[in-house]
Amino acid sequence: MAEDSGRFGGFSSGIGEISSGLALILSGEDRKGKTLKTHLVSNCDDIGQQPVERTIEHIFDLPYKSIHSSTNPIDSHLIRSILKKEFGKFQELDCVYSNKDGICILNNGHGSHTVVIDEASICGDIKIFKQPLLVESLAMFTSARANACVWKGKWMYEVILETSGVQQLGWATFSCPFTDHKGVGDAEDSYAFDGRRVTKWNKESERYGQSWVAGDVIGCCIDLDHDEISFYRNGISLGVAFSGIRKMEPGMGYYPAVSLSQGERCDLNFGSRPFKYPIGGFLPLQAPPSLNSLATYLLQCLSRLLELQFVEKAVSTSVEKLRRLKRFSPLEELFYPISNVICEEFVCATDVEAGSTEYIGWGPFVSFLMEAFGMQAPHDYERLDTVLNLFLEHGGSHVIFQHAINALSCSCKTSPLVLMDCPFSGSYSYLALTCHILRREELMVLCWKSPDFEFLLEGFLSRKGPNKQDLQCLMPSVWWPGSCEDVSHEGSMRLTTSALSEAISKIEEMHRELCRLVIEFIPPITPPQLPGSVFRSFLQNLLLKNRNADHNPAPSGVSSNSVIVSLYTVILHFLSEGFGISDICGWMKYYYKKPGVHVGFLHKGGQQSFPLSLFLKNDAQRSDIARLGGSFKHLSKSHPVDDVDREVIRWEEGCVDNEGAQVTHSTRQKPCCCYCSDLEFASVSNDQIRYTAKGSRGHGSSSTERSAHVSAECSTGSLNEEIVDKPSSSDHAEHEFGYRPVQHLRSVPRESQLTTETLMEEELLDAMLLLYHLGLAPSFKQAAYYMSHQSQSISLLEDTDKQIKDKSSSEQVKRLKEARNVYREELVDCVRQCAWYRISLFARWKLRGMYATCMWIVQFLLVLSKEDSLFVYIPEFYLEALVDCFHALRRSDPPFVPSTIFIQQGLGPFVTFVVTHFNDPRISSADLRDLLLQSISVLVQFKDYLVAFESNEAAVRCMPRALLSAFDNRSWILVTNILLRLCKGSGFGLSKHGESSSSDLFQNLLREACMHDKVLLSAFLNRLFNTLSWTMTEFSVSVREMQEKYQFVLQGLEVQQRKCSVIFDLSCNLARVLEFCTREIPEAFLSGSDTNLRRLTELIVFILNHITSTVDTEFFDMPIRRHSQPVEKINRAMILSPLVGIFLNLLDTSVDLEYGEPNDVLGVFASMDCAATVHSGLQYLLDYNWGGFLRSGDASLEKVGQLEKFSSLLRSRTDIGESDKLRFTAETEEDDNQCCICYACDADAQFEPCSHRSCFGCISRHLLNCQRCFFCNATVMRVLRSDWKTS
Repeated sequence: MAEDSGRFGGFSSGIGEISSGLALILSGEDRKGKTLKTHLVSNCDDIGQQPVERTIEHIFDLPYKSIHSSTNPIDSHLIRSILKKEFGKFQELDCVYSNKDGICILNNGHGSHTVVIDEASICGDIKIFKQPLLVESLAMFTSARANACVWKGKWMYEVILETSGVQQLGWATFSCPFTDHKGVGDAEDSYAFDGRRVTKWNKESERYGQSWVAGDVIGCCIDLDHDEISFYRNGISLGVAFSGIRKMEPGMGYYPAVSLSQGERCDLNFGSRPFKYPIGGFLPLQAPPSLNSLATYLLQCLSRLLELQFVEKAVSTSVEKLRRLKRFSPLEELFYPISNVICEEFVCATDVEAGSTEYIGWGPFVSFLMEAFGMQAPHDYERLDTVLNLFLEHGGSHVIFQHAINALSCSCKTSPLVLMDCPFSGSYSYLALTCHILRREELMVLCWKSPDFEFLLEGFLSRKGPNKQDLQCLMPSVWWPGSCEDVSHEGSMRLTTSALSEAISKIEEMHRELCRLVIEFIPPITPPQLPGSVFRSFLQNLLLKNRNADHNPAPSGVSSNSVIVSLYTVILHFLSEGFGISDICGWMKYYYKKPGVHVGFLHKGGQQSFPLSLFLKNDAQRSDIARLGGSFKHLSKSHPVDDVDREVIRWEEGCVDNEGAQVTHSTRQKPCCCYCSDLEFASVSNDQIRYTAKGSRGHGSSSTERSAHVSAECSTGSLNEEIVDKPSSSDHAEHEFGYRPVQHLRSVPRESQLTTETLMEEELLDAMLLLYHLGLAPSFKQAAYYMSHQSQSISLLEDTDKQIKDKSSSEQVKRLKEARNVYREELVDCVRQCAWYRISLFARWKLRGMYATCMWIVQFLLVLSKEDSLFVYIPEFYLEALVDCFHALRRSDPPFVPSTIFIQQGLGPFVTFVVTHFNDPRISSADLRDLLLQSISVLVQFKDYLVAFESNEAAVRCMPRALLSAFDNRSWILVTNILLRLCKGSGFGLSKHGESSSSDLFQNLLREACMHDKVLLSAFLNRLFNTLSWTMTEFSVSVREMQEKYQFVLQGLEVQQRKCSVIFDLSCNLARVLEFCTREIPEAFLSGSDTNLRRLTELIVFILNHITSTVDTEFFDMPIRRHSQPVEKINRAMILSPLVGIFLNLLDTSVDLEYGEPNDVLGVFASMDCAATVHSGLQYLLDYNWGGFLRSGDASLEKVGQLEKFSSLLRSRTDIGESDKLRFTAETEEDDNQCCICYACDADAQFEPCSHRSCFGCISRHLLNCQRCFFCNATVMRVLRSDWKTS
């Protein structure tokens, strides 16, 4: 028998070590002050035999010697006669609540004592999600009242939150109106609490309480003796919310009432079940069943009987203890008749009164089971088995067990982590009890047959998260790098996070055990099913109802995020670390077996395969999933695939990698998932020891050990034992697994029809990716936000501390200290949030599994990308999950592996995929292409990652041209950021020293791409000119709007200032890209047609005009300055410096005769109509204080002098041009052949077929953006020059 420990609850007391015999020591508290009871501690020194009557008196808690000696045997008749006498004591409780004053329950078909939602009061649309009172709002705003009102006394009801959105819970009178926009708390005699907005409502809102989370239990209490309403969160008072509420007449009191936004769910408990957190002095609206006390008494009797049985079996060598204990009669002859009668009477009692089975099953019975099992490990499995055997002998116990399973599922949702209970905290104990119960086939079948089976399973997989106040309790001490907190806080926080990590690990272990039981379960139906069919059905239905959970509003009935995360974690562990169970009927195709070792599907080497039917079949489960090529209906017509049931794609691991960079599970160098970076992944002994918790009967090894198994298996290359006849990678020489051309992938028929009915690892992988997309991706984004915010908060706090030291004014210091307190509070909250995400998301085995998933999926996508007809069918969430998972690994804290290893082994295939598909027309979703482009934008800002791009063959071959092509109306911001980072450090006022990202290789590649494709270059420059012109116009308008608002109102300027800052940054970035083009591709401006040069000149003058025309210089600089950034970093030089760089690039290239006779730069500038603006702009550049912007020793400062020479030449050329213009005007007054657009050239070209004429330069420029005549809007078919040659 498992080692025992102290019992919890109201059924038994602590047990000391004892010897054989029947004895028990009870403390005085157990007698509860009663007199004339059995005295269990003997003063006698002799060990005598006590009569059996004393044993029975103890079991049934009878007075001492109340049972007289008898020669009759102890049988069921005697036990029933004893119980019959005791039952009379509980009959007086029958009418306790029927005589309660101050409450009225309306009988609306459910009985005069049952409290439910009054259907007549519903405004909106409420769905009973699960009986009896789990409700969901289907309308935008739904309100309803219960059928009970109170006007005197102290009453309460509980609400279990299934979701954590906008809900208004409280009390309202019958006269309070409910509408589509007004609910509980929006009228005079209506009071509500909303934890989403942390407010209380009574006509007006006011700050109150705490934020709530899914799984919280909200107690709604009304004290009509003191005219107060208060609310409780998980049994903790939030304070009096409303006082002095109006007294009501009998029959006209306050009704429990709720208002729910669309999609919000809650479980109302008016008293039909025991409260999770009963509040002293407050009564439930619905009275508990009168037989509850009787049922509790019977369970207490059974508990004492079990204790006696335990004592008799215990062994002790202490003779002194034996001499101090009173002995009872041996229990062997008493146990069965007594226990049988108790169980029989208990089952009968629960079935007498309507509703009593539910109440007793949720309350006393579950408490009794937990008492027998033990809240903390090691658990008493033998005692629990005894209890299960006793009750299962009575067929009527199935109903009570069904309610008990419901109660355990609910408890998993509502149980919070408690630091002092770690590691066996939260839902662990309920999960451990449930797993042991469901190992009984009879009870598993009972649970499976329940109409709420899947709902129950989701409840078991739920895990309650913490809010801000919960985190304060879980992590009372916080510390961060550079913290000035008490030095002891660092160690305290480390211990705290370690304890919480272990607690979560225990819960996750129980989740896996529960799912293994469901997978192993074979339902008793015809035709016979294989193991895994029930789990597959549950998984498919869960995915089906959550498929659009990321939409707004979400569909009805979506699962809690914690359920999705838990199920994802379970499947990830199965696929990465192994199932931890023996093969069942050969259902796991790729499950590796080795004594004591389990290697997951994701870590197998050699040949990989995937059944394409998972996303080629047209079934209800998958047909509505968005695919890369569009909708399934569209693809089935445009890309039909025949015989989808027989398609299995196969490829060799690493076949898509470059030969020199190939790292697989079969090569000498192993992937990151097998990288041994610390002692956890040190050498593993050949004799593996499976870890099993003391007292646990689970058969799953721990995460740490199985991780070591994975590492050891991969490092020794022993993945050679497969269940199904498939070639193994370890049977071949290493050189055979070098680079394989893609044509080696094969589509082959399935082995047999049986595999279509078995649960496959690929099927789990497919489901896991969708679960990641729905549940994990938002969590990782939130974690990234908090980690980024933590870094910013630390910097802000350090800057404030520095300012406090530098300031001498007491008033300034006071304000800074007040600000510091606010910053510190935000930082402490951020530190706790980051710690929580590290604990719950960034476990090492999870990161290893995520990495293996990324590599598996990216190879799969690259393989299928060679097959157009198959690639377009891939679900979009495959790509989304891949990208998000990769970046989650990149941002992981602490790092998954050293960055150098991650870059060398993990970045290559990912880079290959993103650079070859961010502009892939087969991907119909522009959002997905932007997602890939965003990945490139993020990665190239890091020097180490940029080196990986430079060494990637696909990136070198494809990325430059694809970037220039992708610069369009949608993706120009991302492309601009990438180009800017590739060219960083090479412009005016920039130095390569210290820059985070620049690439000479890609700069040369971009230049070559432009030089070899004039059409591409022309289109790119046209879009660049247009975009920069638009951003500068928007910036100018935004500044003007802000200036107008500043004159009249000072509030609301922050958004406008942020807009100005963003647009200004974009303009600066575009100007830098244009500067790069003038330096690397001067031919585009100085050779051939001067269209680009003229547009460049116009743009420069346009920008200078906008910048120099602002009267208030200080006001111009204000909107572009971001919060906490100094003036010297954000100023006009950011936009002026690239303009200077453009001037210098044009001047430097103008004297280079390599390209022949260049276009006349001076002449183009001199031909501008706004000569004064051009000269004033150049002078502004010359007079600007560049010394405050450029770094000391920057060679750019010396080049500014070239502008002065250019300015002088331009003035001379302008003067000459003015004289020539006057003479030309006089000569051509009678000339009708002048271009009416620019009035500078002859109209030497005409549109066809409309024959309107203009100069060829104006026509060419116009046709870059529009193919219609700018006179008559006719479609232009061709352009004829004056020599009648078609252009």
